[in-house]
Amino acid sequence: MFAWIFDPSAWMALLTLSIMEIVLGIDNIIFIAVLVSKLPEHLRQKARILGLALAMITRIALLSLIFVLSKLTAPLFSIGEFAISGRDLVLFLGGLFLIYKATIEIHQMAQGDEQTQNITYTNAFGLVLIQIALLDIVFSLDSVITAVGMAENLPVMVLAIIIAVGVMMLASKSISEFVEQNPTIKILALAFLILIGVALVADGLHFHIPKGYLYFAIAFSLGVECINLWLSKKHNKKSLRTNDTTSINPTMRDSHK
Repeated sequence: MFAWIFDPSAWMALLTLSIMEIVLGIDNIIFIAVLVSKLPEHLRQKARILGLALAMITRIALLSLIFVLSKLTAPLFSIGEFAISGRDLVLFLGGLFLIYKATIEIHQMAQGDEQTQNITYTNAFGLVLIQIALLDIVFSLDSVITAVGMAENLPVMVLAIIIAVGVMMLASKSISEFVEQNPTIKILALAFLILIGVALVADGLHFHIPKGYLYFAIAFSLGVECINLWLSKKHNKKSLRTNDTTSINPTMRDSHK
């Protein structure tokens, strides 16, 4: 069981899988940030930790069911020449749910219904956790199947998931607070979820969109928005200094008189 510890290729696989799980977990963190923002302040960190813990358990359970995973790619039924597998259904339905959820959130932000939503979600802690757990199955399905293909040792794959989730637990609070404090970033995050949802639906219909394209678009958009935020803060500071100078000058003139 522990023979892999002395195998350099196993360590390389562990490093590669850990990085892959962290990168592929970014969309999960964004989704958690959006859901958790609806809870009262004192429940948010607890929801983040429990949500990611559920994510870890889900992924390890999926890994342990390698036989089931292999069956997911086998056709369940066909529509004409179009064969549909369990994996296709999970990706398609999960993608539709993401598109629906993100669209509803954007609509509520545009209508200014966030205060009402906070009241509605006060007693919905369990509902938030269930949504996180269910969507994590969708988010992790491809990465787990990829992990099974990349590594032959189950303990290596499990350890990679534990490391990745640990890193996400450390980063989730900062990312969630940043998203919550900047409405434009929150809109961008919701747009990312729609983009990811479209990619999942397309994947379920056998039209594969390379994840690299999605992550590049996300990184580029986020970079542009961060520059906008930085310039906006810089402009606000400059305006404050100008206002302070304007308010001080009349006082100085009065003292000279």
